[in-house]
Amino acid sequence: MNTVQKISKNVGLVFISQILTYILAFFTVIYTARYLGAGGFGVLSLGLSFGAIFGVFVDMGLSTLIVRELARDKSLSGKYIINSFLMKIILAIVTFALVFFTVQLIGYDPLESLIIYLITISVIISSFYTLLNAIFQADEKMEYLSLANIINSVVLLAGTLLGIYLGLNIVYFAWVYVITSIVVLVYCLAVYIKKFSGVDLDVDFSFWKPTIKEAWSFGIIFLSGMLYTYVDSIMLSILKGAEAVGWYSAAYRLMYIALLLPNAINTAVYPVMSRLFNDSSSESLKLLYERYFKYMLIAGIPLGLGTSILAKQVILLLYGTGFDESVAALQILVWTVVFTFAGASFTQLLQSINKQIIITKISLFCLCVNIVLNLILIPPYSYVGASIATLITEIVLVSYIIFITYKLGYGISYSAVVRDLSRILVATLVMGLFLWYFIYLNIFLLIVAGTIIYFVVLYLVKGIDDVDMDVIRKLRI
Repeated sequence: MNTVQKISKNVGLVFISQILTYILAFFTVIYTARYLGAGGFGVLSLGLSFGAIFGVFVDMGLSTLIVRELARDKSLSGKYIINSFLMKIILAIVTFALVFFTVQLIGYDPLESLIIYLITISVIISSFYTLLNAIFQADEKMEYLSLANIINSVVLLAGTLLGIYLGLNIVYFAWVYVITSIVVLVYCLAVYIKKFSGVDLDVDFSFWKPTIKEAWSFGIIFLSGMLYTYVDSIMLSILKGAEAVGWYSAAYRLMYIALLLPNAINTAVYPVMSRLFNDSSSESLKLLYERYFKYMLIAGIPLGLGTSILAKQVILLLYGTGFDESVAALQILVWTVVFTFAGASFTQLLQSINKQIIITKISLFCLCVNIVLNLILIPPYSYVGASIATLITEIVLVSYIIFITYKLGYGISYSAVVRDLSRILVATLVMGLFLWYFIYLNIFLLIVAGTIIYFVVLYLVKGIDDVDMDVIRKLRI
């Protein structure tokens, strides 16, 4: 099986599982938001924001480091798994203490505090099965990782539907996250014991310091990303209240669906890129990240324009009139996804070639930009201001990462970028005109027809070249 076939197989597994995962997560969000209303959904979203931010401290980049290092040398599996597990126990205690003191400092009411504590516990538990998933990913056994994601979503949706059926309150919904994380951890432990436990576990305290030293830069990247992704929700809760958080989060949660494609590709491509760099396969590495960049532009740009045009129909269909205010947030936030798509290949490249410290510095800078923008924009513009702050931050982040990548000599030919981008824009414009002109039609019909029109035009303007066709032919497994 060639490299393209192996990547396509793993991308396929992860993509299929993430389609199922995102569909299930999609219904979980929709049912939860409709049941709890903007206020209740805002409180739950606040807890999830705290969990996302402080959950980084439990992992501190260990899982990402494990994927990279074990992709290069699988014999280190035993040493990494036992020492990382022990380190995470200490990190978990520190993390919960940080959450407790932060909640007390801000002064949230008892209900909000309880929700935050429960979500934090679920995130801490999840961090331990994330460690096991890193082992599966490094070994390119995506089927185990994929099933873990599906189990997580199934249990979460089932718990949500049960709570709605029984008419339970918001505290129950927070407990669902705790129970779900326990179930997935048990599954991952069972898989590891059955499939990977043959390795010798080597407890080595001298291993801790250099490992944390190498991993912390990944941790700071994730922390910075989580902060400028979720700090706006926390600032909204303080400055504007839970209802504003609910309107903002309703739009923001839809963005996770859009991230399905790059997340699936990242999961499969990262260990391959790390191995190609380690093997000095520069041409193969170059082809991989160049095509990755192009395909993300092909997917991202029409997504941004199409969602902007259909935002009102999407929000009303999914959430109802109680979330009318989320339309403007969605029209802005979808463009953060477009820039995330554009920067995905460059981010993976820098991590694969041991340049993650650069992303760390850029992420810290962008975190400061985001906090300043939120302080300026949230007071006068509430959730719309938070959306604008998020978009500007993402533009700065991706632009900076691409600039540094070019400076390091890994840039893509300007003529190739201009050629591909112009053709993608032409196809996107034709699709957009169709959606705008026939906006009164059924939204599902518009999405299907718009997608077909886009790819037909893209093919006609030669947006898909011979190299792309060769990649498609090699996808046969």
